[in-house]
Amino acid sequence: MSRFPASVRLVHLSDLHLGFRQYQRQTAAGINQREADVAQAFARAVDRLIQLAPDVILIGGDVFHTVRPTNTAILHAFRQFSRLVTALPRAHVVVVAGNHDMPRSTETICILRLFEQGFVARDGDGTDQALPALPIYVADREARRIRFPHLDLAVLAVPDLPPGTVELTPDPTARYNVLLMHGEVQGALPAADDADRAAMQIPVEELTRPGWDYVALGHYHVYKRLADHVYYSGSLEYTSSNPWGELAEEKAARLPGKGMIERDLGTGKQTFHPLPATRPVLDLAPIEGRGMSAAELDAAIQQAVGRITGGLDGKVVRLVARNVPRHIARELDHKALRELQKRALHFHLDMRRPELVRRAPATGSGAPGRRPSLADTLREALRARPVVHGVEREALVALGLRYLEEAELAEPARDLPGGDG
Repeated sequence: MSRFPASVRLVHLSDLHLGFRQYQRQTAAGINQREADVAQAFARAVDRLIQLAPDVILIGGDVFHTVRPTNTAILHAFRQFSRLVTALPRAHVVVVAGNHDMPRSTETICILRLFEQGFVARDGDGTDQALPALPIYVADREARRIRFPHLDLAVLAVPDLPPGTVELTPDPTARYNVLLMHGEVQGALPAADDADRAAMQIPVEELTRPGWDYVALGHYHVYKRLADHVYYSGSLEYTSSNPWGELAEEKAARLPGKGMIERDLGTGKQTFHPLPATRPVLDLAPIEGRGMSAAELDAAIQQAVGRITGGLDGKVVRLVARNVPRHIARELDHKALRELQKRALHFHLDMRRPELVRRAPATGSGAPGRRPSLADTLREALRARPVVHGVEREALVALGLRYLEEAELAEPARDLPGGDG
C-alpha cells in the first residue's frame, strides 16, 4: 500500500492588495472604506479556504498594496493567516512576493517574512502572548523549491523577478510538481507595443514545459486560462488602476466576478470558486450624448442611475457619456450630480467630448482623418517613455488618462466635490 495520498488538492488565490486605499470615505473606526472592503474580502476568502480544507494553499503575490503597509494592514493579515493555519493545521501555505511586496532597496526587508518569524500579540486582558512562527513558506528575493515528502509534492515558488533569472524546471524526484510565480506572461495582458515591457514578459513556453502538474500565477487581476494547467486566479477585489477594464473582461469571459481556484492534481479536476463581492462595482451602459441638451442629458443620467438593481447607495459606479460638448457639460444640474455622489461610495460621471475630425484642404492631398486628441498624445507618450522595473506600463497609462479626464472636467464641474468623492 502506497504511503502517499491518492491525490493532492490545492487552492490558488492571489493579489490580495491589503492596505489598498481609494476615495475619501471612511468607516466609523476611521479606516478608509475601500481598505476595509479589501480586508473583508480576504477574511471571506479565508472562510472559504477553511470550508474547502485543501492540502496546499498557494498565494501568488501582492499580499499587500505597498512595500511598507500600515500597521492595520499587517495586523489584519497576521490575524487572518493565524486563523487559517489554526483551523487547517495540516495544510501548507506557500506565498510568493509580488511587485507590490518587493522592496527595491537591498536594505529593506520584505514584510512577508514576518509570517515565518513569529509574532507577539496582546491578549484582551492586556498581557503579551508570544505566538509561534506560522507554518507559512515565503519566497521573496529569490526562488525557493519547497518539498512536501508526505504529499510527494514539490513547489517551485518564484517571486517577482526578471524573466530568465530562474530556471523553471520541475523536480524529477516528485510525483507532483507545481510552479507558483508572480509576473506577466506573454499574451495574457493587452498586447505590448514597447520593447521595455515586452522584455519583462514571461514566455508562455517556459510554463508549458512537460513535468508541471499546475502553474499558479499572480499579477493579472482577472481569472484567465493560458493553458490546460496554467492559470491566473485573479484578484480578490477591484484594486487595479482600471477596474472598468476588469469588469469588461469578466463580462466577456462570463465570469461571476472574483474568486479562487481549486485543483485536484491527481484527476486534473478544477473548480473556480466565486467569492461574494464586498461592494458592488458597476460600469453602467454608456449614454450617447450627441445632440442632447443639458436637460435631456440630466434626465438620461437619472434614468441610468434609476435602473441600478438595489439602488445607487454605497456602490462604486461609473457612467460614461459620449460626445458631450464642453458647454453642455457646464450646463448640467451639478446639484443633482452632487446628490448622486453623496449616495454612492464613488460616482464617476465620465463625460467625453466629441472627437475632432481633420478635413483635407480643398486643393491639397491626403484623405480626411482624425486629428490626434490630447488623450491620444498622452497615451503614446506614456507608452514610449522608459519606466523602471516594477512599474506596470498599462497601469501608468490608465492612471495618466484618468488624471487627464479629471483635469478636462475640472472647469465645467469645478463646483462638484473632488473626483474621489
